[in-house]
Amino acid sequence: MALLVATPALLLPGTRGDSYEMIALLAILAGALTFAEYNTEFPSFIEFRDAPPLNRLRFVALMTMVVLLTVVALHDVAPSAATTLVTGVGGLVGHLTDFPFSPVHLAVLMLPSDALPHTVASVRIAAGVSYVIAVLTVLAFLFSIRVMGWPTSSGAFNVWVNLPLFDPTTGGDVVKRLQRDGRINMVIGFLAPFVIPAAIKLASDTFEPLAMTDPETRIWLMSAWAFLPASMIMRGMAMSRIAELIEEKRRRVYASAEAMQTA
Repeated sequence: MALLVATPALLLPGTRGDSYEMIALLAILAGALTFAEYNTEFPSFIEFRDAPPLNRLRFVALMTMVVLLTVVALHDVAPSAATTLVTGVGGLVGHLTDFPFSPVHLAVLMLPSDALPHTVASVRIAAGVSYVIAVLTVLAFLFSIRVMGWPTSSGAFNVWVNLPLFDPTTGGDVVKRLQRDGRINMVIGFLAPFVIPAAIKLASDTFEPLAMTDPETRIWLMSAWAFLPASMIMRGMAMSRIAELIEEKRRRVYASAEAMQTA
């Protein structure tokens, strides 16, 4: 996590000295919090910590987004064979995903009308690469659920450890609450990449529009724009899967009880 936070500043030249100090502090905090959470017996706020590969997929997806977008930004100041290859593939992905009403097209449209062509192209590449990685990550988790049998494939699932913020004793039936929360997360995650650019475009009439000329700002904004909705969809899929397992266990218990009564 510390390396993830520090990657753009480490690879991109021109970062100011005061920014280095802030980035170093954030990197240390991210690393310390993650280490403490995964090495304590009692969970605090990180969900599904003992239900791989959900959090691993999330981390790999975000790390891939940040690294690839950093390499694309590095091509403008220190071009090389590697940066040229990544930028070329990213440009192809950006153009293929930039069609009417697509999230990538909306992300490009949120730029001010006087944005430079280079800025528009950079945002298109960043949006296209980030969104494709997010979609592939969601599909990988879906494969893990339907084919690999997550989470039972890695052992027993502990609701308290993996859902520390979920209180099963309040709010009615656990299965219905998990199903409801799962659907809400998936709907919000699906709509967010469409709604966020439109909201930013509407807000630009009142506030200063996003220029997106700073590489680090572009990297983190585009990564968050794609990663957070994908993470919500995956969370919704996971909660729906847990509800499905609880319901199956209830049916087995009821069937066993009825068999014992009729015996």
